[in-house]
Amino acid sequence: MSSNLANPQVITCKAIVCWDNEEPLRLEEIQVDPPKSSEIRVKMLYASLCHTDILCTRGFPTPLFPRVLGHEGVGEVESIGEGVEDFKIGDLVIPVFLGECQECENCESGKTNLCLKYGVDFSGLMPDGTSRLSAKGKKLYHLLSCATWAEYMVTDVNYVVKIDPTMHLPYASLLSCGYTTGFGSAWMAAKVEKGSSVAIFGLGAVGLGAVEAARMQGAAKIIGIDINEKKKDTAEILGMTHFINPKESGKKNTEAVKDLTGGMGVDYCFECTGVPSLINEAIQSTKPGRGQTIVVGAGNDPTVAIDFLPLLCGGNLKGCVFGQIKVKSQLPIIMDMCKNKVKPFMPTLAMKSYLLQSMTVSIEHNL
Repeated sequence: MSSNLANPQVITCKAIVCWDNEEPLRLEEIQVDPPKSSEIRVKMLYASLCHTDILCTRGFPTPLFPRVLGHEGVGEVESIGEGVEDFKIGDLVIPVFLGECQECENCESGKTNLCLKYGVDFSGLMPDGTSRLSAKGKKLYHLLSCATWAEYMVTDVNYVVKIDPTMHLPYASLLSCGYTTGFGSAWMAAKVEKGSSVAIFGLGAVGLGAVEAARMQGAAKIIGIDINEKKKDTAEILGMTHFINPKESGKKNTEAVKDLTGGMGVDYCFECTGVPSLINEAIQSTKPGRGQTIVVGAGNDPTVAIDFLPLLCGGNLKGCVFGQIKVKSQLPIIMDMCKNKVKPFMPTLAMKSYLLQSMTVSIEHNL
């Protein structure tokens, strides 16, 4: 396996391949081409499983098969393509699914992190319209701008970020999407205020990130909602003050939230599951006239039925991508907090314990 900058070779390695819609995932030998201009090839060290990966096995957002899944991970730069100056062989990196040019209208606006030059790419191909992956003579699509469920992958340098090698690498994988998305949704998308009330639907890695950011922003009441009772202890350590299990409460989520807020609802509500009906429940769980609902979780349903009366009465509904975190100017802040172990900032022992018991745990590529 060559790391020769001038002429890296095709690598044959193992990867998890999804051959068709909802087919079982298969461990296959694949070929990974050398990086082209503005690209790097990365030896993957760790990867995570995100809910979006599961959705993609069902054709989200478009049915591109066969493909190598995975968009969370930590890897080491194995070789670099022509014109790459900011990365060198041996750098440790995580993939990100959008970039930040810092020059386009969106980047300069301060209102969004959705870069117009390096946006979210759903084509499953590299920026030049081709793939760097193949198996059994067939082209393999990437997932977004990467493919972390392979021993090696190729990505454009605008969709990767260096990480400090002193960070705990298995858990840094979650900063590629899940945890960062949740944390950013409360920190940047909503800008949760001190003394405010918050409700979070879904306490996976995304929801737990939102819990912790809400606590760090000074929220006085943080209500977590999940049907899995095992998530309660972890969420409480990260800052949750109240827990609702719809299966145990005997009440609708909206009713249970309002019972905890004097009948008013919360200032901010984060929907982290992607379940269509819960988006409407989230809207109805916020304060009339000024409550904010932020849609964070992805789902397969292209449309959602919404009760528009709360919106007509001044309510707010917005979505966010990657928690509205800008990958160059803001993601390093989150990385520094992790590195400096801002307590109980991720990775805490509680977060590690939860991740080791869930499908979002970082797993070493030992294929």
